Amino acid sequence: MNIRFAHKVDLPTLVEIYNQAILSRTIAALEQTTLEERIFWFEQLKQDERPIIVAESEDNVAGYLYLSSYRRGRSALRQTVEVSYFVHEDHHRRGVGSQLMKACIESCPDWGIKSLFAILLETNTASINLLKKFGFQQWAHLPEVAEIDGVEVSQVYFGRKV
Repeated sequence: MNIRFAHKVDLPTLVEIYNQAILSRTIAALEQTTLEERIFWFEQLKQDERPIIVAESEDNVAGYLYLSSYRRGRSALRQTVEVSYFVHEDHHRRGVGSQLMKACIESCPDWGIKSLFAILLETNTASINLLKKFGFQQWAHLPEVAEIDGVEVSQVYFGRKV
């Protein structure tokens, strides 16, 4: 598996993978995205110097991970970022998420990042297990703040220092 920075030509595949996650109901965002929306997102992350990395398997993007500034514009928090990751459904349980997370954590010092956190639904046990595997701990619990298909679901924050 090859881990590399994302390129604009990867965006259609990134949109596909993101929309798969929306349909699986494992993330709190309930609406699919479009290529046009993701172009703006891609350019904004690049402008903020926040990386997007992809995992390639057999020359296809199998998953991706990106970092978002936390409370952008507040210099005291510039070294704290939110990590988000998505794996194509054909590549679940094949180590893609682990390879992306490993590469991210190893690169954080080069990117000037000292704290990582992820925000996810409490029902997303696969992601929680991945985060725990990499030393993340639960930092917060927001009880029943999301509603998915009429069911209230809690949201959790997992974080770690790097």
